[in-house]
Amino acid sequence: MRSAFSVAGDGPALVLIHGIGARRATFDGMVAGLKDRFTCITYDLRGHGLSPLPDGRFGLDDLVDDLEELRARLGVERAHFAGHSLGGMIGPRYALRYPERVLSLGLWSTAAFRTEDDSAKVRAVVAAMRERGIGPVLDTLTARWFTDEFCAARPEVIDWRKTQVTETDAEVFLNVFDIYATTEMAPWLHEVKAPAQIITGELDGGCNPRLNRAIHAALPGSELVILDGLKHAILIEATDRVLPDVRRFLLAQAAGG
Repeated sequence: MRSAFSVAGDGPALVLIHGIGARRATFDGMVAGLKDRFTCITYDLRGHGLSPLPDGRFGLDDLVDDLEELRARLGVERAHFAGHSLGGMIGPRYALRYPERVLSLGLWSTAAFRTEDDSAKVRAVVAAMRERGIGPVLDTLTARWFTDEFCAARPEVIDWRKTQVTETDAEVFLNVFDIYATTEMAPWLHEVKAPAQIITGELDGGCNPRLNRAIHAALPGSELVILDGLKHAILIEATDRVLPDVRRFLLAQAAGG
């Protein structure tokens, strides 16, 4: 599937992969802070934003296929790949299938090594949306994504994020949430050899530091950054805190590690 995309900047390619019910605009702040040294490529996942609606249900490897189609279409030989939430699962899966294309990985606010209790909690959220509708569960989701202080201070940003969700086709939204809920990287993550940076918020309930420490342990040579006081939406709430670590990591990779 041919995804809608944007390109900005100059230098080594950096592909940024958004999460559930989001848009490439998630990365606007990151692109502004990186485009002086990197060619930043953002795109809308299938059924999101300006990308076409899919024909039926799809899985994680279909999203990887979309990413590879975009890379080939843009003529990019190798790139840095970084993803948030579900995007942090798409990137490593891409690296597993196309290791020769990957310069480095960013796993931002994502999950692996979930316990059965962890998985049950995520599945319960999806079940609630199927039963009650997405709208009635949105406040629960945004409370998981953003800190209370940010919700109070920036209600217009919360409304913007909710609108992204409500403007996403309901079946697509539930489909990608299913992928996020059922994907478990633990069986294969150790096979990924690309240099990796793992970032999560200290207070992120679903992608918490415990899970991210396990991701860090499975990726030898990776680095782990835990941002105190933040929940899930680190790139929207606190780009200014994420950007310095990401820029440092990427420049180190560009300089040879």
